[in-house]
Amino acid sequence: MTKKATLLWIDLEMTGLSPADDRILEVAAIATDWDFTEIARYEAVKKVGPALMKKRMVGEFWEKFSDVRDALMTQNETGKNGRTVENELLEFVQTHFAADDKILLAGNSIHQDRKFIENEWPRLNETLHYRMLDVSAWKVVFDGKYGKKFAKPNAHRALDDIQGSIQELEYYLQKVKK
Repeated sequence: MTKKATLLWIDLEMTGLSPADDRILEVAAIATDWDFTEIARYEAVKKVGPALMKKRMVGEFWEKFSDVRDALMTQNETGKNGRTVENELLEFVQTHFAADDKILLAGNSIHQDRKFIENEWPRLNETLHYRMLDVSAWKVVFDGKYGKKFAKPNAHRALDDIQGSIQELEYYLQKVKK
């Protein structure tokens, strides 16, 4: 029997932060148990219209991370349509999570990613629990109350960022006494 996951860690890279105007470019998902042991992973590039990318991927953030912008634009040529990516994510979920459970979404500032999931992948959204495990909340508490900061690299690539989120939560949990 395949071990069933309990957490669906997701990170999205988008053209910007507006779910109404921007689009998902890249997704990474890691299914883990409560010990954060990786059970499976999924990655995909979602194809976005080049004109939209050029229009939306401007400003201070994209100038600062121009190498990331250029890499995302280059890989877009090999991307899959959004429906295909959603279908693959649904298959990933069906394979690695218990059939009757709503799935707990986890990540850094995961509420923002969730808005994009709601907008672009409504069938995936229906499988998700209303509660989410947001590492950002831990970050705020440990920085504000204890002055503890996790040195997470800002790769701004989906797989690197989601692996960093898991490591960050493990860091905070090591600070909590049993």
